[in-house]
Formats: sequence, structure tokens, C-alpha cells
Amino acid sequence: MFFSYINDMKSWIFFFFLSLLSADLLLWLDPGIDVEISSLVYVNALLLIAFIAFISWRYYRETAYIRQLALLEEETETDWYEALPDPIFERDEQVNDMLQSAGISFSKQLSVVRQNTIIQDDYIAGWVHEAKAPLTAMKLVIDANRKDPHMRKIETEWLRIFLLVDQQLYISRLSSLESDYVLERVPLQEIIAAEVRELMSWCREKNLAIEMEGLETNVVTDRKWCRFIVRQILSNAVKYSPRDGTIHIAARTEAAGHCILSIKDQGAGIPDHDMPRIFDKGFTGGMGRLHNTATGLGLYLAKTVSNKIGIRLSAVSTKDKGTILEMGFSLENDFDQIRR
Repeated sequence: MFFSYINDMKSWIFFFFLSLLSADLLLWLDPGIDVEISSLVYVNALLLIAFIAFISWRYYRETAYIRQLALLEEETETDWYEALPDPIFERDEQVNDMLQSAGISFSKQLSVVRQNTIIQDDYIAGWVHEAKAPLTAMKLVIDANRKDPHMRKIETEWLRIFLLVDQQLYISRLSSLESDYVLERVPLQEIIAAEVRELMSWCREKNLAIEMEGLETNVVTDRKWCRFIVRQILSNAVKYSPRDGTIHIAARTEAAGHCILSIKDQGAGIPDHDMPRIFDKGFTGGMGRLHNTATGLGLYLAKTVSNKIGIRLSAVSTKDKGTILEMGFSLENDFDQIRR
């Protein structure tokens, strides 16, 4: 900050040294004034010391308000404009007035945006719940007419609609996730089996095999949100797997005690240039454009939820050799820190 202040005051500093030089030249060149060089150097040194002391004092005084503002910046209070420091100079008073006006205006706009967001979220949540009622009725009809050969295709399309509606429901709940999850010890087998059953009709349509290994491990997580993450990953694996392919689901325990759940498909894989962006919101990549069914939300939502509940989500992919999504579950003590 000091060097910035000196840069701002460079015109005054230049004026001081120009004035001092002019006075020295006048004393040196005026024949009527007899001044010893040593005396002239002594006077210049005193003036220079006095000027440095003056600049230091002014720096401390004139930047006191800025330093207090910097301390206020570290605080994340909503009504920060009410805690503005007391002005020292008139210009500080003007800055305070402008900041307070801007803060009040911003708070009003933010309040309107929040209110609109709440209304929109409530509308979406209500719409999803209303949409689930006819979906449930359709499912009952499908279950009652399974002998009809056309029901398998209808059930697959029903599942895709159900997954989109269910995804939208979780999106509406995402903002309140921190107050909507409970950590418990859950068997991985239970989570995976439930999601595989949900997607079974889709798997049958593509004649996909599901191989599971080492899922007897118990992990500490939120059951509902963990199932949501697995659902996004598993539905992607089913979508991009070739017909008659295999999806391999396995769990292993690392030396550090962390449990790693991996879901591997035999799809076309993800190009290297797309890998850094697969968790970005709205990114569909080359395969998503090819299938023309990707929304760019599945992995983004999975990553967002994973970060919030302490699961490490990562991906490894090789072109034409499939993709592996891994979920790393932390130790129980680590979750205690997250909850705090």
C-alpha cells in the first residue's frame, strides 16, 4: 500500500524536488548570496529528512480509512455498509455516503432476487411432486401389464422421464443440502443394489450386464444424497455403454483407510481435451452432442453434491476403452470435521 501511495503522490514529490533544486540553483548562481557548499548540503539534508517524515505521517493519516475498509472487507456480513469506519477527511465522508447508498441498493436488489428464487424453487418443487403422481400411476399400469411385449420399451421411456423429474427435484433441494443430510454407516451393497434395480429396465433394453465386486464394505455417508450421486454416474454409464456391454462396479479399501467405489463402463471414453471440463455445468462434450440426449447436468450435480457431503469424485477415461468414475469415502473422523 505504501508504494501505491507514493505513486499517487508522485506529482507532489516531483514538485518538492523541483522546488528544492530551483532554490539550490538560485543560491548557487546568485552572486549576491555567499553560501558554502557544506551548508547547502546540510540544509538540503534537513529538508529531505523533514519531507520524508512528513510523507510518512501523511501516509499513516490518509490511509487509515483505507486500512479500516480493508479489515471490513474480510468480514462477510450482509449489512457491511452499516459497519463502515468513521471518516477522517471530507473525501472519506463522501466515500462512506456512496458505499452506504450502493450497499442499500444492492441489498434491495438481492432481496428481490432471493424472493424470486424462493418462488421459483417452490414452483419447481411443486411441479415435480405433481408430475410424480401420474408417473406413479403409469408405473402401476406397466407393472400390471408386463406380459405385453411393448411394455418393456414403454418402461424404459418411463424411466428416462422419471430420472429427469427426479433430478429436477434434487436440484430444487440442492440449496438446502447442508440442513438436509444425515451421516450414517451404510452398506455399499445396499446403495448400489437399489440404484441398479431402478435402472434395470434400461439395462435390459440394451442387454447390459452389471458386475459387482467387494461391495460388502460399510461407508459413512448420507444415504439419500449418496444414492443420488450413484444414480447420476450409473445412468451415464448405462447411456454411453454399447449394447451387450458390461458395467463393472467395485469397491476397495486403500492403505489410508479410505474406501473407493468405482463404476466402469465400456463406452467410447472421453477425449483428453474434454476431461478437465466434464464436471462443468452444462458441458456435454463430443459424446453428449453425438447422442443428443445429454444435458450437461448429471456429472456437475454429482460433483457439487460430492463436495458438499465430503465425497471425493474423480474420473479416468481412455478413448475407445471406457470411463471410470471413482467415489472416495473419507474416514468417520473426517466427517465429524465436515459437520462442524
